Amino acid sequence: MQILLQAAALLPASIPSPDWSGFDIPLPWGTLRIHAYALCILAGIIVGLWLTSVRWARRGAPEGSVWDIVIWAIPFGIIGGRLYHVVSSPDAYFGPGFDGTGDLWLIPQIQRGGLGIWGAVVLGVLGAWIGCRRSGVKLTAFLDAAAPGLLLAQAVGRWGNYFNQELFGGPTTLPWGLQIDADNPNFPAGMPVDTLFHPTFLYESLWNIAGVLILLALDRRFHFRRARLFWLYAMYYTLGRVWIEAMRIDDAEQINLFGITTRLNVWTSIFVFVAALIVFVVLGLKGRPEPDTPFLAGREPAAVEDVDAAGEEESPVRDADSSVSDSESRDSLPHNQNGARIPSTPTEEEPAVRDGDKPVTESPVTGSSRHKATESAPEAGTSK
Repeated sequence: MQILLQAAALLPASIPSPDWSGFDIPLPWGTLRIHAYALCILAGIIVGLWLTSVRWARRGAPEGSVWDIVIWAIPFGIIGGRLYHVVSSPDAYFGPGFDGTGDLWLIPQIQRGGLGIWGAVVLGVLGAWIGCRRSGVKLTAFLDAAAPGLLLAQAVGRWGNYFNQELFGGPTTLPWGLQIDADNPNFPAGMPVDTLFHPTFLYESLWNIAGVLILLALDRRFHFRRARLFWLYAMYYTLGRVWIEAMRIDDAEQINLFGITTRLNVWTSIFVFVAALIVFVVLGLKGRPEPDTPFLAGREPAAVEDVDAAGEEESPVRDADSSVSDSESRDSLPHNQNGARIPSTPTEEEPAVRDGDKPVTESPVTGSSRHKATESAPEAGTSK
């Protein structure tokens, strides 16, 4: 026990502020700044894609189709996330009360932070729909496969707020309180320099990691379809976002509804939770889709193979027609100079006449005799 107490005494009494926020890459015309925030977002995308690709392959989806989808979903999601942030926190870009004192040039500077999750989800789903249509798979199937990966990406990406020293909560004396540099622009004015703050980025990251495990366990038990796992993700995330968002003290748009004034993201989370709950229940009443396949109707591998097989079956028919046509053409050709016709392949009705055969043959059908004028044919170059 004494060893544990000594080890606990060595632990820091707070979470220190980061002393690193990125690095510079020298270029001939200057330097390129790589921000830690961007690296966290990128790391979140990578781990989220990894989990999604594994789950998508287990659904029997076409190999490589996940990349055809995310190449649309990721750019749409980043743009949507930035737009939502600008709308929900407009003062820096348009000035207080939209008085024009803001800096519009800050809008495209994503490396400074500021991506709203709901804008990212809405436009990201739109991009995923485009990719799914082009790949011949169902959007609902992809959303079910991507839901845990999306939550995992958010868990990792939230650490970008730590390196930017932003989006923290109110003051606290808890041992995991977060230090913020007093000269940082986000440090609240008028507070002592040694004030500790709630690490809301850490709360949300841990909440999301727990959610990933919960979603995976529930999906293994119930095998959700029709995007029900995605709506379950929306319910879980908003349930945590309400109380975490309420702890934050950064500037945000305030909305008054039902006599209650609170942050826009709090109201958004409440409405999304209610909507997701309704959709989740309604979809559950419909049961599992039939057939249970990630492919769009008519884009299943079996349907494609049937079309190919039908095309192959038509080829011999066309070849046979061509052969008949060639045979008829040969029959119509004159037999050298005397105008005799070149016979086609001998049949039972017309047996071939060779040198030395009797010139008189009997038809097996009518029993009548026929005379063959073999004398008139030249000896060389004949075809019988």
